[in-house]
Amino acid sequence: MKLRNAAWSIFGIVAVIVSIFILYREFRRISFAAVADSLAAISVHNWILAVLATLCAYGALAWYDRIAIAHIGGKKISWLFISLCSFTTYALSHNIGASVISGAVVRYRAYSTRGLTAQEIGLLIVFCSFTFALGTVLTSGLVLVLKPHLITRFIDVPPLTGLVLGLVLLLLVALYVFGSWRHLPPWHIRKFYVQYPRLPIVGRQLLAGPIELGGAAAIIYFALPETGNPGYLIILGIFLASFTLALLSHAPGGLGVLEVTFLAALPEMNPNDVLAALIVFRLLYLLIPFGLSLFIVLAFEKTQLGRKNLPPPIGP
Repeated sequence: MKLRNAAWSIFGIVAVIVSIFILYREFRRISFAAVADSLAAISVHNWILAVLATLCAYGALAWYDRIAIAHIGGKKISWLFISLCSFTTYALSHNIGASVISGAVVRYRAYSTRGLTAQEIGLLIVFCSFTFALGTVLTSGLVLVLKPHLITRFIDVPPLTGLVLGLVLLLLVALYVFGSWRHLPPWHIRKFYVQYPRLPIVGRQLLAGPIELGGAAAIIYFALPETGNPGYLIILGIFLASFTLALLSHAPGGLGVLEVTFLAALPEMNPNDVLAALIVFRLLYLLIPFGLSLFIVLAFEKTQLGRKNLPPPIGP
């Protein structure tokens, strides 16, 4: 286990170093003044659409937690509390990295005040991570089936390879749905065991994941100009690849990984416009939520401290 963790850490460090080196070479031929001009060229209408896409993505992330709590059962927690907890969790983990660790700390601190046990919170974390993974597999499969030539932007293989890969991914999702339908035995993850959810829960998972990923990718799509734009599905496919690589690298905020992937996969577009769109993404999806999440954490801790300082109730 220690060897595997060390291997992933080394992989992440190498990925960040390689990404920064490639970005350094790219930046040598990019004018920052031109990037600023590209940012200024984004219309107010597109800024509004990008903000709405951000709200859609974070709304779907809150739905992850809601679905997980419905799967666990037995606890009624308000939508507002779940939304604030989810928003804070993902805003911090997206920027800090090591999402499982940082997400676990925030969720445990918050949900333990609502009566969830450590085991229930652990199951919630695993379930939310699985919902994201399921959404990634489903969305990637759909994109590759609809746009099989997308794979040629990353590796030199025939488009048929993309179609076959897409069908394999959709088959994996179908097997998961089948397991839920047939009530197959649960599978174990370390100390936790995960039961196949009821079909209504699975249906919500299959909606929440693609909505979140689609909303996040739409931020970049709306920030890109029409000139040379290959279309939303291609941008979504590139985003899925770049975001997956960023998560595997454990780089905070996908440092360098997103930029390198998008610049390499969009050779037909002006790199200044691509970088401007990624700046918009980082601002709306990462930086502003990160700042807001810090205020939410401080407000929550202040509330908890106030409760601890209340005098004990007087009774007979």
